[in-house]
Amino acid sequence: MAMAGESSNNNYGDCDGKSHRKVGLVYDETMCKHDTPNGEDHPECPDRIGVIWEKLQLAGVSQRCVVFGGSKAEDKHLQLVHTKDHVSVVKSLSTKKKDYRRNRIASQWNSIYLNGSSSEAAFLAAGSVVELAEKVAEGELDCGYAIVRPPGHHAEPDEAMGFCLFNNVAVAASYLLDERPELGVKKILIVDWDVHHGNGTQKMFWKDPRVLFFSVHRHEHGCFYPAGDDGDYNMVGEGPGEGFNINVPWEQGRCGDADYLAAWDHILIPVAKEFNPDIILLSAGFDAAIGDPLGGCRVTPYGYSVMLKKLMEFAQGKIVLALEGGYNLDSIAKSSLACVQVLLEDKPIQGSSEAYPFESTWRVIQAVRKKLSAYWPSLADVLSSNLIDQKTSTPIIVFSSSDSETEDYADDILDQMSRLNIENHHVDTVSTSWRRDLSKVDVWYASFGSNMWKPRFLCYILGGQVEGMKKVCVGSMDKTPPKQIMWESFPHRLFFGRESSVTWGVGGVAFINPLTNLNDQTHMCLYRITLEQFNDVLFQENGLKVDSDSPLFGLDTLQLVEKKGSIPLASGGWYGNIVCLGKECDIPILTMTCTLSAVEKFKSGEIPLRPPSEAYANTMIRGLVEGGRLSEEEAKAYIDNAASKPL
Repeated sequence: MAMAGESSNNNYGDCDGKSHRKVGLVYDETMCKHDTPNGEDHPECPDRIGVIWEKLQLAGVSQRCVVFGGSKAEDKHLQLVHTKDHVSVVKSLSTKKKDYRRNRIASQWNSIYLNGSSSEAAFLAAGSVVELAEKVAEGELDCGYAIVRPPGHHAEPDEAMGFCLFNNVAVAASYLLDERPELGVKKILIVDWDVHHGNGTQKMFWKDPRVLFFSVHRHEHGCFYPAGDDGDYNMVGEGPGEGFNINVPWEQGRCGDADYLAAWDHILIPVAKEFNPDIILLSAGFDAAIGDPLGGCRVTPYGYSVMLKKLMEFAQGKIVLALEGGYNLDSIAKSSLACVQVLLEDKPIQGSSEAYPFESTWRVIQAVRKKLSAYWPSLADVLSSNLIDQKTSTPIIVFSSSDSETEDYADDILDQMSRLNIENHHVDTVSTSWRRDLSKVDVWYASFGSNMWKPRFLCYILGGQVEGMKKVCVGSMDKTPPKQIMWESFPHRLFFGRESSVTWGVGGVAFINPLTNLNDQTHMCLYRITLEQFNDVLFQENGLKVDSDSPLFGLDTLQLVEKKGSIPLASGGWYGNIVCLGKECDIPILTMTCTLSAVEKFKSGEIPLRPPSEAYANTMIRGLVEGGRLSEEEAKAYIDNAASKPL
């Protein structure tokens, strides 16, 4: 077997004389070194590409492909789509640059983190997609999959954003068109099935008729990331590129196989036949996959298989997949395996989907066809009423969200999908049932940080913000105030850590050690709320949206934490560890803090311990004083002691 970074010399023929497609795989562990500067949990984590590679190896698939390591992009090739200044800035993010300077650069961009290895990973990601696309265009390979990170489709000519530093696919497309004309690639179809709109790719080919850009994404009328009108179906290109930009903007989450395949059959495939591309580049984000914590959609491995198979009917099967998003590790691994098996064409796709598209899906498809029919005659016909009557009622959405789903629930569904028994109607009942069930159960939420001040805590229930907060809270679905409030002390160590937080800016925030220590006492304000409200607080504390198909912390988990004492949630996050502190009036007392592994990183200095900002400390002081727990002088001394005492 060829290891990553080496080239395998496979024999593409069996003893029966049957030939197989030459499929290239790019994987390089160097790209795993790109990580958050302080070890903070992040959805775009190094494990994303590691689990894909491991899945392909265990399935025996990588051994049947041509495997090679990463290749760094050249500046001149990156500058085909990016400005010289942008390339220079990314190149400057070397290990020699001080962390605070990198953090300052990252703060100027939207949803970007940087460390000393980010530059190398970005150059490798872009260069690897270029090399793979070149090998496919030359005929050395039939097709391939570049397992790369950081992703690329959000990166714009002069700006990194949305976890993306360079636009990997756009660089590869421009390289084939402008640097290698002798290869005969004159028309490129770029398909972006990532759940987020490929805003960067769209801008780079906005006026270019050589590139047909197709993006299907969750849009929600401009409220879903990256937000704005760029992802709307009215954005069709400009000048000579008019009509060569196609957006299919879903109006809500929960879209699954039936919705995506309807977009394929009634928009993409007819247009692809007319366009007749020489090669297809696929921005293969798997965050529309079922169980993804950011995407909130429900595409299965089977769905991705069918979408890819339909595309392989074009350009003589010359297709290059480049990994974009996808943040459920199990989901992206299974979806990637399904796609590579399609590239190998070694067995027919098995399975079926009995679900119908949402009503809103047909509405979007009809709008797109009407808008684009002026440029593509194949879209001119009106869809029959018999077809669009085959639909599922559109779900009611209260907030624009990312629809996080618990790992246990996602695993259960994914197990079903792995057997290809797709029954999406079972999923739809969950979002309407879990809130009803959990609203009947009361818990005590024990707060030890800024939430000790009631007006601050009510931001998580009613919405809003208090003085010193940098971010407005959306509030809970159920805005009923706490039924009771009381104070207690618990034998846990209070400390402050992290360089900064989104809500409070620069300065540490409060944590407790999940383990008890009789030498430590932490004051906590207890709010009696429902388990539904507790989940909404959890969502907000961990940077997730409250409109979710599933709770982060359900009844089964409640019973488990009462037995074990603490449970880290699969969703991660800084406050993703639930600790049961006992019971009051037979009602469980729960708090949320970091994991034990995070505590060890705080102790070692891998994650910094930092005193709280003045605004954060003052909020805690007001809570302790107004709650009658301590005097102002005692409260200040309490916080100072926690911030200065070694962990």
